[in-house]
Amino acid sequence: MYEVQISGIILRLETAPDLFSPAHADKGTLAMLSLTSFDASDRVLDLGCGVGIVGIYAARCGASVMMTDFDAHAVCIARENCASNGVSCEVLQSDGFSAIEPGRLFTQILSNPPYHTDFSVAKRFIEGAFRHLEIGGRLFMVTKRLDWYKNKLISVFGGVRVHELDGYYVFIAEKRSARPPVKNKSAPTLSKKLARKVSGK
Repeated sequence: MYEVQISGIILRLETAPDLFSPAHADKGTLAMLSLTSFDASDRVLDLGCGVGIVGIYAARCGASVMMTDFDAHAVCIARENCASNGVSCEVLQSDGFSAIEPGRLFTQILSNPPYHTDFSVAKRFIEGAFRHLEIGGRLFMVTKRLDWYKNKLISVFGGVRVHELDGYYVFIAEKRSARPPVKNKSAPTLSKKLARKVSGK
């Protein structure tokens, strides 16, 4: 177990050696949470919840919270931590968004994705987050890598704000429309020879 205080709220969290950051609260997660705020109007998704620090903190702030993780052990520990910290959250075992109904929308989605592997998980998280955010909703994501995440978030959301804190990059992307931005593609140019044929010259 470890204890962490976030904006005056104390959380006591059970953990296990096989789960993410088992000895203490992850610094990247804390950096991300330092840029967020929650209230009773929020519907929050803690995507890849681990032991549940993000979702439980959001729930303690009054938000309605869903937490998901691919790891069944993490889901079990997160449920125990919800109970011991006095909050009621929906906690599901899910591969990304697979267990979340298509029409379910959130005001905030937060994730600390597995950035030490390839980008396939992050790609699914970002694209899925766009589909599951309401207009004006925001995705918060923290990693130690900059370029790929920045470019992917811009391509999906049309823009992103980046904050560098404690060696981590915290990305904040807002859903501004129902569809991803359309990439501007330059019209194909004709060769001079073909252009002369088309013009009849």
